Amino acid sequence: MNAPDRNIRPEIRQLDEAAVNRIAAGEVVERPASAVKELVENALDAGATRIDVSYADGGKTLIRVRDDGHGMRPQDLPLALSRHATSKIDGSDLLNIHSFGFRGEALPSLGAVGRLSIATRAAGEEGAAITVEGGRMSAPRPEAAQYGTTVTLRDLFYATPARLKFMRTDRAEAQAIGDVVKRLALAEPYISFTLADVSEGAAREMFRADAAQGALFDALEERMADVLGREFTDNALRIDAERDGLHLTGFAGLPTYSRGAAVAQYLFVNGRPVRDKMLLGALRAAYADVLSRDRHPVVALFLTCAPELVDVNVHPAKSEVRFRDPGLARGLVVSGLRHALAGAGHRASSTVAGAMLGAMQQPPQRPVYQMERAPAGALRSAYQMQAPQGMAEAPALWPARDAVSARAETPQLDVPQDAPLGAARAQIHENYIIAQTADGMVIVDAHAAHERLVYERLKRQRAENGIATQALLIPEIIELSHSECAALLALAPELAQLGLVIEGFGGSSVMLRETPAILGQIDARGLIRDILDELEDQGHSRGLEARIDAVLSRIACHGSVRSGRVMRVEEMNALLREMEATPLSGQCNHGRPTSVALGLDDIEKLFGRR
Repeated sequence: MNAPDRNIRPEIRQLDEAAVNRIAAGEVVERPASAVKELVENALDAGATRIDVSYADGGKTLIRVRDDGHGMRPQDLPLALSRHATSKIDGSDLLNIHSFGFRGEALPSLGAVGRLSIATRAAGEEGAAITVEGGRMSAPRPEAAQYGTTVTLRDLFYATPARLKFMRTDRAEAQAIGDVVKRLALAEPYISFTLADVSEGAAREMFRADAAQGALFDALEERMADVLGREFTDNALRIDAERDGLHLTGFAGLPTYSRGAAVAQYLFVNGRPVRDKMLLGALRAAYADVLSRDRHPVVALFLTCAPELVDVNVHPAKSEVRFRDPGLARGLVVSGLRHALAGAGHRASSTVAGAMLGAMQQPPQRPVYQMERAPAGALRSAYQMQAPQGMAEAPALWPARDAVSARAETPQLDVPQDAPLGAARAQIHENYIIAQTADGMVIVDAHAAHERLVYERLKRQRAENGIATQALLIPEIIELSHSECAALLALAPELAQLGLVIEGFGGSSVMLRETPAILGQIDARGLIRDILDELEDQGHSRGLEARIDAVLSRIACHGSVRSGRVMRVEEMNALLREMEATPLSGQCNHGRPTSVALGLDDIEKLFGRR
């Protein structure tokens, strides 16, 4: 590469309007899904009650968004296609924003890189249309348009063909469009949405969500069933928490209802879909104690506050936000989710039982005819009638007493009939407890359940008694940059509560005096570096607490009931009762379910009785 000639002074030039619009389009319109997002948000700001989106070839050749909003007057069309022209704000206050769009860049940017046409009609006005191709605008013309607005974008990036090389497959782009529409549909449950693929001529409906009815939580639950499926709403917890002007609502999936990737996490700030790094970090922190690192929660969370408490003018695509008090927002998300998860207690997702039933279900080879359930006396008489001659009663239906472990007997214990986890009836394979409930049965992994119980007990003791520290014989001096030193010392009081005692040592150095005794010998420099990296990435560090929790988890694992140990019936029932009273007992320390519940109807289906 040749070095620039410093004797040549570059000339400052004013870029023409077409170049400026193409540059703006590169920031706002990254792919077809970005164009769909901008157009649907415009429709929402226009007061639409129904929005229809269609696309062809993953949105590369066609994107059409039709709404029934208030439309535009013919004379407004050229202005709408001018940069920084908007009806959303007057420019006097960029913090008091109540609309999705406000920058006035979307339409001119789309017109600069594609073939854009707009047909619109406002109440009491004649219909009109206008087209823009590669930045060249036509004059408005009369059009027999319906009330509202229809925006059609063809041949996206035809004016900047280099951008087409960075497009993904049609299928991947179509999936991204679907995700954008679903996120906006979640943000507005009282508005109807449809999404159709018209690549092969005939429209193929890919998504549909009719306007929900009722109160907010009910409407949101109905919309989430459209977007995430009824299975999610059946396995989600309602979230409703408030603190210092911030209000968190929505639904969060149970830990046992999780995904292998972070593809079903919907976060909204004042109704705007965001992918905010701080909020995603708070989400991970809230589930850190109940999910393994390779699993991800499913959530739809809505954080609302006064507009002046959050800045949405951070990124041209408006996908990031900045809170005036990020610590307050993060704390509300973490505490709100943890409180809801703790309240779920021993509950596990219904998908666990469904997977079990699916594994057990066998297609019948021939019709199966079963005698309907009858009273015990009638069954006894039937068995006697079926007995061979010379026998007073039918052969024993169960093996001899010495063939069945004594723990499988059912002693008359004082177990409430309505106990959620029922009464223990047996232990099989020296680990799994079989319990009978009022309307079915529960299978409990005794080791996994006891591991969680011991872990929660250890955490309570830590909270009550604090973390014991060990003083270093020779304090360790760690050199840092000035910014790293300042950030670490600001966190020193919080680290001291976790057993890590540090103080300044002059300049940009810190001195480590004490470490948590439970961690034993540690790589102090490595730990400090991990904490600083997490601070830089998320603005908050949970690294030390996570390490301590990991040690407590290992202690709980080694101190819990081991697989292979025979338990008495009293012990099994005591374990079930403690599970019912302990938060987060529905999953073990690694996020696996501790119990599976089967209803009597499900059991009878397995045997062809239903």
